[in-house]
Amino acid sequence: MKFCLYLPPFEPFSDARVLARLASEAEQVGWDGFFIWDHISGERYPEKMVDPWVALALIAENTKKIRIGALVTPLARRRPWKVARETVSIDQISEGRLIFGVGTGSEVGEFDNLGEESDPSKRGEMLDEGLELLKTFWSGETVNYSGNYYQVNDTRFLPKPVREPGIPIWAAGIWPNKKPFRRGAKLDGIFPLFPSAKDDKDMAAQLKDMVEYTHKFRDPQKPFDIVFRGFKLPLDDPSYTQELLHPYKELGVTWWQTSLSPREFGGNLKDKIWPLQQMEDVILQGPPKLE
Repeated sequence: MKFCLYLPPFEPFSDARVLARLASEAEQVGWDGFFIWDHISGERYPEKMVDPWVALALIAENTKKIRIGALVTPLARRRPWKVARETVSIDQISEGRLIFGVGTGSEVGEFDNLGEESDPSKRGEMLDEGLELLKTFWSGETVNYSGNYYQVNDTRFLPKPVREPGIPIWAAGIWPNKKPFRRGAKLDGIFPLFPSAKDDKDMAAQLKDMVEYTHKFRDPQKPFDIVFRGFKLPLDDPSYTQELLHPYKELGVTWWQTSLSPREFGGNLKDKIWPLQQMEDVILQGPPKLE
């Protein structure tokens, strides 16, 4: 199991240089991944935020081995060819450390207020077409594509991603919705969310159901990541931490995600209450050690 950090690039984290420093600190103390949210606007969020892809370029330049990415990019509000250029550029800077997270998006203000597609079903269709296009652009071959939402004629993109056949893709989904997990099963990993979970025990039960469902649609011979946004671990009690983590490892969780959202520390995004010292302390104390 690998361990990653997950934080919103808002307010004090809206400076790409700050995010690059935090990512470098995380790498030095042993975290395996550093991921940021991908938003451009939103009624639930502060106005002050940094473009995630500009930030990721600086993060890539200031780290050497930690995996990086945005979780998750609503591909339906992006042009797939622009995303293809951005992802490969950052993949090249990072020497193959980028992971691409995708979903349909759930922040209404990012769609309705900016004239983007507001129908979630149509965004799902756009996501599927966009993913097909993205992988074709990454191939380095000439692209000719005619879909319901996107058309491309005689276009070729180089360079290719560092790794073959392309940048790993994780798909996000809200359980118990089924379609996102059928989509994710055909990619490189899934990032499930369980907003209906009543407590940690219920979340683990839902995770088990999700894993069993997803495995019906994937190739068991191919590597596959399950990214779990875990609860806060008592790192001052290593034996108890081991006890908490092992059931999730047995369920197939390959990445345990530690959230650095202010609300995890008694703060508040909308009211701009950020317990910064507590948040940075979590980074500096390093990830759990799973034996």
